[in-house]
Amino acid sequence: MKNNSFHTVGPGIYREDSGMVYEDYVPGEVVEHRPGRTITMTDNVWSSLLCLNQHPLHIDAVYAEQTRFGKIVVSSLVTFGIVNGMTVSTISAKCVANLGWDKVRLTAPVFVGDTLYAQTRIVSRRESGTRPDQGIVTVHTTGRNQDDVTVIEFERTILVPKQEAQQ
Repeated sequence: MKNNSFHTVGPGIYREDSGMVYEDYVPGEVVEHRPGRTITMTDNVWSSLLCLNQHPLHIDAVYAEQTRFGKIVVSSLVTFGIVNGMTVSTISAKCVANLGWDKVRLTAPVFVGDTLYAQTRIVSRRESGTRPDQGIVTVHTTGRNQDDVTVIEFERTILVPKQEAQQ
């Protein structure tokens, strides 16, 4: 996998550059996204309320204590947003458009204080049939907690520029 993180803009001057172009995506290769992200109560409550998710399991500690979890469970939208966000600087920083997310699976609960890590496998790529300077890439992202328990998985399809379009 090729990913040039810096571009020369002058003698001894370099500019950071994130993301990949079509040619950089090699099916089967995997990117580990770091650093991880520890989930706070603020993350959970603000995001839950922002998205109008007022389920008491996510915002009411007394209610949550009476459930089988015994404590507040982080909203799945928080988990999804953070894990997907962890992939942006590498996987989609140069993308033209997100085309969709598929096969989203929430496989274990996330709690306040958990630290999440993400890993993305390149599933496929193909040239766009209507945009000759772009390609379509599908990736599979897995989010795991600090105990290496998978908490979320999903596929994402993006439209990305080819190398020639970046020059």
